[in-house]
Amino acid sequence: MSERAEKMSFWSHLDELRKVLLRILTAILVAGVVAFCFKDILFSILLAPQRSDFVLYRLLDRLGHVWHVDSLGMTDFHVQLISTQLTSQFFIHMYAAFAAGAVIVSPYILFELFRFVSPALYVEEKHYAFPALIWSFLLFSLGVLLNYFIIFPFSFRFLATYQVSAEVPNMITLSSYMEALLMMSLLLGLMFELPVLCWLFARLGFLTSSFMRNKRRYAVVIILIAAAVITPTGDAFTLALVSLPVWALYEISILVVAASQRKSRAKKNTPPVE
Repeated sequence: MSERAEKMSFWSHLDELRKVLLRILTAILVAGVVAFCFKDILFSILLAPQRSDFVLYRLLDRLGHVWHVDSLGMTDFHVQLISTQLTSQFFIHMYAAFAAGAVIVSPYILFELFRFVSPALYVEEKHYAFPALIWSFLLFSLGVLLNYFIIFPFSFRFLATYQVSAEVPNMITLSSYMEALLMMSLLLGLMFELPVLCWLFARLGFLTSSFMRNKRRYAVVIILIAAAVITPTGDAFTLALVSLPVWALYEISILVVAASQRKSRAKKNTPPVE
């Protein structure tokens, strides 16, 4: 641990944390205000999956024409979102703007958090901590993008056009749409943090690659259950779209944990330098 971390008192750490949180909140506020001002651009992105010209729908429609499969055509639907409360659109605009602001400044947030904890880390720990933060950010972003471009559009189209009877039309509210989009993005992004979490637990000595291999069947069941919760459509295709990438990440996590164990064993067997 560095001399600076040893000399700082509890109240000094608390004051430094307050300054870090203040800088983070200020950055989110500024980015959120900017996103709020660009309302048309913001909601053209957020509402794109409910339009028939979304990139995934157009791609599947083209594949349907090439393969002569009419069931792949997904550009023949239209869902009109509605607002049922006087203030809902304004508050949803604010909520979406500051959520977008947090996403925009997320690299800066990670930088501030790393700078805060780095004085308390040993040199070797700093060597591993920063790459872990980078991989955490990249994997979370990958999960969010997968949800936005593939998982959520499939789920939304299925649920928004599903009817128990032609006499019961669907009227999807804007708040319901936004809650589903943001919640599914958050959950899928967290699921994609699996390799980083497994690596961290391995570094702490709580997890081994042999344990993960022996418990693979249970992990697959848990992944399927989590995927079923995230994707409320219930169809096997959408379930596979979520579960297969997470299962692949589980297998990658086994390799990451095994590599971490090999490095730890090699370091223990290395004789000290005199």
